[in-house]
Amino acid sequence: MSSSKFFQSPQLSQDLKEFLSTLPRKEVFSNGHPLCRYQYQGFWYVDVILEAVISIQEHFQAEDSDVFVASNPKCGTTWLKAIAFALLNRRRHPATSGDHPFLSRNPHDLVPFLEIGFYGSRKARDIASFPSPRLLATHVPYSSLPESIRSKCKIVYVARDPKDTLVSARHFSARVGMLDTTMAEVLEQFCEGSNIYGPFWDHVVGYWKQSLENPERVLFLKYEDMKARPAAEVRRVAEFLGCAFSAEEEEAGEVDRIVELCSFEGLRGLEVNKKGKQEVTGMDNSAFFRRGEVGDWKNHLSPEMAKRIDRISEEKFSGSGLFL
Repeated sequence: MSSSKFFQSPQLSQDLKEFLSTLPRKEVFSNGHPLCRYQYQGFWYVDVILEAVISIQEHFQAEDSDVFVASNPKCGTTWLKAIAFALLNRRRHPATSGDHPFLSRNPHDLVPFLEIGFYGSRKARDIASFPSPRLLATHVPYSSLPESIRSKCKIVYVARDPKDTLVSARHFSARVGMLDTTMAEVLEQFCEGSNIYGPFWDHVVGYWKQSLENPERVLFLKYEDMKARPAAEVRRVAEFLGCAFSAEEEEAGEVDRIVELCSFEGLRGLEVNKKGKQEVTGMDNSAFFRRGEVGDWKNHLSPEMAKRIDRISEEKFSGSGLFL
């Protein structure tokens, strides 16, 4: 089992410690040790992430050319990062190139999270040195993003069936040594909304509404659609990002090459994703490639568990026009 030191409690400033003491908190256990989650602006974070989120809100200034990949954890983030990177860089790094960046670096290193490694006490990179146009990622809910991101940047968001999200999150947390709780315990946290970056449904609805109100700024994707018709969804992303495929590229089969390059099976089979580690967190790259199947929840959740999640989804998505 791989365990990352990145998410262990940092040396927090006294001011932040005092601020955290004013927030609602919940304790879960990681390898037998208590791990606190704090509720901030309606969502839940561990201290190292919350510290970075607050710093981002206070200091980050988006550039007009910035592009963000956004998601709730375990909704297809790795896949979407790969697609966005491959699309925006396909002239510099053709899909068939023998030295494509995917061969030596994981998508999470090529498209880093804004709140992991750039801000807070765990800062490992300098955002000012990141090349422009910047392709970045975030799990931060839309309502907590800095105004400069919301007003300037294009955001591609991916959502997934909450049942598959829950199962994937449980296996991932166990794989990287972040949690040692049962599926039933994780289900309880998920349903009450105290999972990291949760509540899941509020997170999804926040981006969904923005995709309806500001479609030129926010593109909303569903993981299940990406699995069912990957070429069509890749075209949607390319058009949204302003790098639509030309007639010549279509004729030459460029769409299919991008789909193959970024496929779950293709990425998982690369040596760097079998044995490499994340540059900032130290997590094994292999932890980000488990199964990626639609409906895998049926192998892990009882009918009663599934019905409970479905009831919450029906209630939370009611009137929004959204179905997952």
